[in-house]
Amino acid sequence: MPGRAKAVESGNELRDTVAALGKELGLSTEIEVSVGRRIWGAKRRIDVVLKHPETRVSLGIECKFQGGPGSAEEKIPATIEDIRAWPIRGIVVYSGDGFSSNMESYLLSTGMAVGFEDLENWLELYFGL
Repeated sequence: MPGRAKAVESGNELRDTVAALGKELGLSTEIEVSVGRRIWGAKRRIDVVLKHPETRVSLGIECKFQGGPGSAEEKIPATIEDIRAWPIRGIVVYSGDGFSSNMESYLLSTGMAVGFEDLENWLELYFGL
């Protein structure tokens, strides 16, 4: 997979690497897909949408990167709630050394998150590849 040899270093790089993985697996891929509005009126965008070309099964992916201590972690609970409002199933893909063990545990407990290092296997199972 492109980029697998080195760790991603930003949210945009994570998004682009996730999209490249989807293409490598034979899925159609869209980036920054607009899907209505959030409750406060802001446009809602899904970072990456993958779709199986034959079954038409879709998955939205919100990409969260945190290289060190910071605010990305604080946004995670709102992100999980926002995904519940999407018109398709969605997950958070997270990467970076800045996520605390408590936040990683929270993410995994939702059943709506996967670490980037586990994403390829997760997608293969989800899409039946």
